[in-house]
Amino acid sequence: MPLSRTLSMALIGVEGHPVEVEAHLGTGQAALTLVGLPDTVLREARDRIRAAVANSGESWPDCQITVSLSPASLPKRGSGFDLAIAAAVLGADGSVPLESVHECVFLAELGLDGRTRPVEGVLPAVLAGARVGHTVYAVARENAAEARLVPDVEVIAVRSLAELFARLRGEPPPPDELFEDETAARPEPAADRGPRPDLADVLGQPMARRAVEIAAVGGHHLMMLGPPGTGKSLLAERLPSVLPRLSRQEAVEVTAVHSVAGALPRGEPLITEPPYSAPHHTATRASMVGGGSTSIRPGCVSRAHRGVLFLDEVPEFERSVLDSLRQPLESGEVTVSRALGSVTFPARFQLCMAANPCPCARPGPACICPPPQRRRYLARLSGPLLDRVDLKIELQPVTRGELLADQPFAETSGQVAERVTAARERAADRLKGTPWRVNAEVPGAELRRRFPVPDAARSILASAMERGEISARGVDRSLRVAWSLADLAGRDVPDPEDAAMAFALWSGRYP
Repeated sequence: MPLSRTLSMALIGVEGHPVEVEAHLGTGQAALTLVGLPDTVLREARDRIRAAVANSGESWPDCQITVSLSPASLPKRGSGFDLAIAAAVLGADGSVPLESVHECVFLAELGLDGRTRPVEGVLPAVLAGARVGHTVYAVARENAAEARLVPDVEVIAVRSLAELFARLRGEPPPPDELFEDETAARPEPAADRGPRPDLADVLGQPMARRAVEIAAVGGHHLMMLGPPGTGKSLLAERLPSVLPRLSRQEAVEVTAVHSVAGALPRGEPLITEPPYSAPHHTATRASMVGGGSTSIRPGCVSRAHRGVLFLDEVPEFERSVLDSLRQPLESGEVTVSRALGSVTFPARFQLCMAANPCPCARPGPACICPPPQRRRYLARLSGPLLDRVDLKIELQPVTRGELLADQPFAETSGQVAERVTAARERAADRLKGTPWRVNAEVPGAELRRRFPVPDAARSILASAMERGEISARGVDRSLRVAWSLADLAGRDVPDPEDAAMAFALWSGRYP
């Protein structure tokens, strides 16, 4: 029977779903019909695949070809099904052995000349396929390193359709001279990024450097207020340099998101350092949380997953964009709903915001903004958003003398990172057996029930709450910061000084 089956993967968000590709050769007018909810790009595969097969030295079946992609109810988008369709059609025609295509998952786009081209989302696709027992994958050579990040799978990296068919038949691969531009199939080496930003570069702001260290220990959100030139952007850029490197599981999570977004760095398929995302203040809500008209793609909050999202000049962002951050700040994920369906992306990030105290941004007596205008400017930040920020600090301009005096005391990112790592290890021991990694992730109810603090420390926050200076959510966030301060100091529980400093940091009164 002229029927062949093979496998591919469909991506919905960062989740892969197996797709069975069936090809049937029938009688009638020569044509290729695709069924199974393909999108416009996938429908165009008919012409790409026919030309790729012909230019690879193979014969295209001159008959009615029906290709079914099942499950039919699952949306299929993109060009990653090209290789699977070509293998299924040639398998049904008898040009390649059926048994060689039945158990292999094919993920690649085809050029008209028969070359394979990389596609986005290979890592989450292979991860999902491995979970259901698929162990053999054929991908473009540019995607091979990414696919091999998944353990216990066999990856067949091919440069062209002709090379794939030769492998399936057990024949030697075609000579390289058949392809004039071989460099197009080779991944570029990783670019030299030069020296990394170092916390020691920020002079004259010891209190702000301390706040960055505390934020790194507990995964706390940070707000910095101050005139231009005080080091707000420098501090935000250096926050990732004091964070611990990603664990293997976290690195795969982050790499999967960047793979779907098409943002993986060349030559470095596995992202091992906390990512850093700094969208411009003109960013839209869709670019921030994710979206799209034809396919839903991750936004800035998901590309900052397990890393830092920095919003500079935060009052200049649209109010709706800022309010869209409230859900991921609480839940660690973002759900994007469109007519095409709903997709959930991971979004466990540290929010770092920076703002000038007024529209003119002039320091001290040089400011020309009247008090009502200053209040309106900062009022663009909603109370519920600021209530979710654990640390708020105001930076003041520094003199040349302060810069010189602070230089001997400015520690490097490596020195601070050692203390951060030690404090996180203490927190990890305390949180062992729970789903949380850092203090900022512990829910308020669980924080009070599992990790009570001494009455002396708790009374400081209780008194502030009675005076109306802090909300119930603010108390929980201050308690998390107090635990981070205790972890930094090596104490088993927070003391009253930790609670007082945590309240000062939450309320913006530090120092």
